[in-house]
Amino acid sequence: MKIADFDYELPGELIAQTPLAERDASRMLVLDRREQKWTDSSFKEFTRYLRPDDVVVVNNSRVIPARLIGQREGSGGQVEIFLVREIEGNDWEALVRPGARLKKGSRASFGDGKLIVELLDEPGAEIRRVRFQCEGSFDDTLAEIGSTPLPPYIKRPSGVSNTDRERYQTVYSKHRGAIAAPTAGLHFTPEVLGQVAEIASIAEVTLHVGYGTFEPVRVDDVDEHSVSSEHFEISESAAETINNARARGGRVVVVGTTTMRALESSSSEDGRVVAGKGVASLTIKPGYQFRIADALLTNFHLPQSSLLILVSAFAGREFILRAYARAVSQRYRFYSYGDCMLIL
Repeated sequence: MKIADFDYELPGELIAQTPLAERDASRMLVLDRREQKWTDSSFKEFTRYLRPDDVVVVNNSRVIPARLIGQREGSGGQVEIFLVREIEGNDWEALVRPGARLKKGSRASFGDGKLIVELLDEPGAEIRRVRFQCEGSFDDTLAEIGSTPLPPYIKRPSGVSNTDRERYQTVYSKHRGAIAAPTAGLHFTPEVLGQVAEIASIAEVTLHVGYGTFEPVRVDDVDEHSVSSEHFEISESAAETINNARARGGRVVVVGTTTMRALESSSSEDGRVVAGKGVASLTIKPGYQFRIADALLTNFHLPQSSLLILVSAFAGREFILRAYARAVSQRYRFYSYGDCMLIL
């Protein structure tokens, strides 16, 4: 199967540039896999599709202010650092611009010298290894001078706003470490979560969204693509809640592709979620046999992306592409701040 098979046309004006005034005001396209039909709905109707024995599973990872803009020592030229993964101490993997011109040992400063970075390797690899120096806590310094890492397709004259710091987090985010939001969860409010809890169970897992989630697919043959690993953790209580729901005949309603990847990566051969810390190295493609997920709430994804491939594996490529065409024709809002899709 070729990556070109996962393409679709999207008018640029349908890419959501800002969040809606209310989180739960998004539209929701509901897909019935068995009937191969869809219904135009709204996220406020989400709980109508739940059953008493279901469990709704969310990713409680919290986004860090992973984008830094500063000046190169000596020349004063602009340097942008996008944190990708913490290695140890204050050493990180990062995307660096202009990475090709910054040699090993190059240094840059951020926040009027509050944070210094040194490049530890030579140019060549897309992701560089860097080391930070600062007075006091690195986390506190990053919180002060870093900015919310909005996706590159969000293009505003004013750039990142103060609103983004709050709206580009889920209301249930807890454990810091993600460099992008698990966007399917952005639609939930405390009120909606309360309504969910009145009907079904809720379980939280943690997968820190990393570069693998949005890394471009660089091969023509989908079978040759591998998604970079991401770390996840599932508590004993979360695993028990999910497994008990399945034992009662309830459905596992997965909120977001990152949650899906954590659950499927943790599954045993007999279809149970195994508690613990792990590394999600699973690449979900058409033909994959899902062990845990019964339903999926997800946003609309970029053409030719690993996330669109994952959703197509869950619901069928042709059905998904027809549903995407429907969403385009009905002027749904796309991507991180956009509308959502519930696949049953």
